[in-house]
Amino acid sequence: MGSDKSRLGLILLMAPLAIWLMTLIVLPHVGMFLVSLQEKVGIRQYETSLANYAVFFNEPLYWNTFARTAYMSITATVLTLLIGFPVAYYIAKLTRGRTKTTLFLMCLIPFWVSELVRTFGWMILLRETGVLSSFLQYIGVLAGPVEFLYNDAAIMTGLVYTSMLFMVVPLVTTLDSLDDSLIEAGYDLGGSSFSILREIVIPHAMPGIVSGCIVVFMLSLGNYLTPILLGGKDSLWFTGLIYDQFITRFNWELGSAFGFLLLGLSSLIVFLALKLSGQSLGKTMGR
Repeated sequence: MGSDKSRLGLILLMAPLAIWLMTLIVLPHVGMFLVSLQEKVGIRQYETSLANYAVFFNEPLYWNTFARTAYMSITATVLTLLIGFPVAYYIAKLTRGRTKTTLFLMCLIPFWVSELVRTFGWMILLRETGVLSSFLQYIGVLAGPVEFLYNDAAIMTGLVYTSMLFMVVPLVTTLDSLDDSLIEAGYDLGGSSFSILREIVIPHAMPGIVSGCIVVFMLSLGNYLTPILLGGKDSLWFTGLIYDQFITRFNWELGSAFGFLLLGLSSLIVFLALKLSGQSLGKTMGR
């Protein structure tokens, strides 16, 4: 009787999650996949084929744009890790009490406003008449106004800033569980800071590094606002192509195919990264 009640309680507990996943994720994706297999051959006439997927591979603009998007997203992930790891280590291991809470809160504050507002803030800073250009002119570095927007550097800045929290949080959580005595023992045995980082800190933090990189990469790859607003209409970001097919051209069949290609190819990149790092998705997310 007790086992039946426990099983019933587990079912009732998981039911809302299962319904949410099924209605908002699984069913829409199934429907979109079926739409991607439809080839328009006439007015309201469709045939089932892989023609929409063939368009992607036959048109250099499409797969070049995806390759560029993947490369930029990987670069943004690496930069976010390089910046976020020292910040997370300082918060987790070198601060205590109220200082730690304050620093962690400072990482959260930018995310109290929407991504759109934060992106517009960067536009105000980087535009030709913005804060950065005006300041550099004031101190004599620039002779005239310079446009810092609508280039890859502006896109990269926005992507790193937007994703930083999602790298810092898992790293802080993982590094917080590292026993300080292990680091002290490393120094007592004559280890250098670099060797301790390589042999103790990074192996322990690897689940947090991998989980943070996965989240940052997926967010960067699927980002739409930041590349379009900071990079301009010619930024060549793959989500922009998907938006164009759905909203501008009303070609839902091709747009659905692009969406599934983005999902499949990004999943492949994540799988390869897990294999190279020696981690598993279940172990990483479980930590």
